[in-house]
Amino acid sequence: MMLNYFNILLCCMIFFFGLINGQAFFCPNTTSYSPNSTYSSNLKALLSSLSSNSSSPNGFYNSTEGQVGSDITYGLFLCRGDVSPDDCQNCVSTVTKEITSENYCSNGKIAVLWVDQCLVRYSNEPISGSISYTWFNTQNVSDPQRFLSHLFLSLLENVLNELPTMAANVNNSSGKKFATKEANFSSSERVYTFAQCVPDLSISSCENCLRTAIWNLSSVGAKGSRVLAPSCTLRYELYPFYNVTAFAPPPAPPVRGSPPPSSPGSTGSDRGKGGISSGVIAAIVVPIAVSILLFIFGFCWLRHRASREFNFVEDTTDADEISTAESLQYQLNIIRAATTNFSTDNKIGEGGFGVVYKVKVNFLMDKR
Repeated sequence: MMLNYFNILLCCMIFFFGLINGQAFFCPNTTSYSPNSTYSSNLKALLSSLSSNSSSPNGFYNSTEGQVGSDITYGLFLCRGDVSPDDCQNCVSTVTKEITSENYCSNGKIAVLWVDQCLVRYSNEPISGSISYTWFNTQNVSDPQRFLSHLFLSLLENVLNELPTMAANVNNSSGKKFATKEANFSSSERVYTFAQCVPDLSISSCENCLRTAIWNLSSVGAKGSRVLAPSCTLRYELYPFYNVTAFAPPPAPPVRGSPPPSSPGSTGSDRGKGGISSGVIAAIVVPIAVSILLFIFGFCWLRHRASREFNFVEDTTDADEISTAESLQYQLNIIRAATTNFSTDNKIGEGGFGVVYKVKVNFLMDKR
């Protein structure tokens, strides 16, 4: 990860001068206003407007009070993406009251106050530009070299580099643009990252803002760090500083057309052995049974057809042999011998064609 030594120095100054009870604030004190000035009245009206619109569904609101000139004031608030509307409203209402107190930015025309759940800022100039502010988590860094290791820096860089695209392209009904991502640093430590853009920022502008924040982010000896830019924020810690359960993936929807899951105790006619439904068993058994029956029917039909063709050929052959004139012609001496010279003992009857004698068939077949 690229290191920006100017930001390191700036962050150390901000931490030294701008941390109270874990709340980070920035007051450049380049310009100030008097308590009874027009700017003071405009600022009070601006902060009141921010507080009254703190129930905005997308957790973001910006406004302007006063006429163009030195007395105009610009302001906005941005609640963290996972914060509920009620918590967002409470946070903004509290911060708008405290930001002008003596503990923070009293009489300053430019102020930024960041707490865990929301950010409030105002200025005498339009809130835009490339300036950003970086804060470190300096709590109990007993081994800074551990957080300078190649393992930690590579892991952090890989995780952070995915956030800009995720946050810029997020699609939800509230219009919020934010994303989170986590990764294991060790067996007992996990890195939590968070990125957010103001909702009215375009996809490309959101990505550019967050990538600039990553470039400005320095992790020298830090367990955690955050970057505050005019239109986006970026943060990482080794503890869950946001609502992790709010980003748990929803259960996968059932496949369209699939049967509803059966109850654990369903038994009886709608279930088969081994917990398989009767419908599944029927879908398997019926096609198999039909296939077997068709096979048997086809086999019998083919066998019957082959038998008929064989019998037809055999009968036709016999008929042809009997119907030929040559097969009925024998020499007279052969017939005499077969009938014992037309003996009356061999006479079996008479018909329209004459006397009929019995003969020895084997004798005639041998003489042919």
